[in-house]
Amino acid sequence: MWDWRRHVSPHTQVLTLPESLVLESGRRLDHVQVAYRTWGTLSPTRDNAVVVCHALTGSADVDDWWPGLLGPGHAIDPTRDFVMCANVLGGCYGSTGPTSIDPATGRPWGPDFPEITVRDMVAAQIAWARALGVRGIATVIGGSLGGMLALEWALMAPDLVRSLIPIATGAASSAWSIGFSEAQRHAIAADADWEGGRYDPDRPPVRGLAAARVLAMCTYRSPRNFERRFARSERSDGVFQVASYLRHQGDKLVGRFDALSYVRISQALDSHDVARGRDEPARVLAGVLVPALIVSISSDVLFPEDEQRLLAMRLPAARRAHLESADGHDAFLIEIGQIDRMVATFRGVSCV
Repeated sequence: MWDWRRHVSPHTQVLTLPESLVLESGRRLDHVQVAYRTWGTLSPTRDNAVVVCHALTGSADVDDWWPGLLGPGHAIDPTRDFVMCANVLGGCYGSTGPTSIDPATGRPWGPDFPEITVRDMVAAQIAWARALGVRGIATVIGGSLGGMLALEWALMAPDLVRSLIPIATGAASSAWSIGFSEAQRHAIAADADWEGGRYDPDRPPVRGLAAARVLAMCTYRSPRNFERRFARSERSDGVFQVASYLRHQGDKLVGRFDALSYVRISQALDSHDVARGRDEPARVLAGVLVPALIVSISSDVLFPEDEQRLLAMRLPAARRAHLESADGHDAFLIEIGQIDRMVATFRGVSCV
């Protein structure tokens, strides 16, 4: 059985939501658990929270994957902020997802775990924040999927959120992004251990998940990044260094992530569209009146700069910061010093 605690900090806590969660699909989930971490102290007025949202395969361990953004003297400072990060609904790091026990059967959900949306993820996180007694959120920040979550936080909890920082994301998942997600799910489904859609938890489709990660990594980096790092160099056995790197990334993910969570979270990514069921995109975004910092990355091939330009144009109190980097979409996890300075300037705080 999947042991999520082997993959996260021992400081991770778990909260069971006090009420059932009704999904966009109409399905009802009971006893939803949210795994999370916090840093700092909630102020007497309970309004100094900063919500950090992770990307597709992330966890609540912000200090692990965004270490240069969190800490004394950084843009997100636990001596000032009550920092919160929750593993998303559908994840495999402690929040309710395919590896969790279905209370109705006493067995892991597996493929019976329902499809979810970004809004479902945010609905769970809003309920979590309220259950912790939060009455005000100074900012919500995240990159990629985390940026989608930040946008929905502002739309779904305008009474809580005072600013937002979506990084390397857009108002809706594009056909380009959805296409890559579908290709990754096909890689998982093509694994012989998937058994044509029947999932055996004792024989997870690790080869398919590794293949999905290899494909994803090609969208997370950029041609310049690969050329600079690898060019046509080979190992002593004749394997291209770029091929060796991608194989390593695939193998590393299967040791720490669940294939079904990958499928459900990638489907949620595809669902992202702030306008769906609401109004025209321009009118929806025009209703988000809080200050926003939109961060674009020059070499991002997954969520190109045009998507952030459009966001910045349509959000009334937004400004755009441009991160010049050859590292592609994942530059928000690599160029942490630049992100730290951008966020600190936006928030009006000092930065080391």
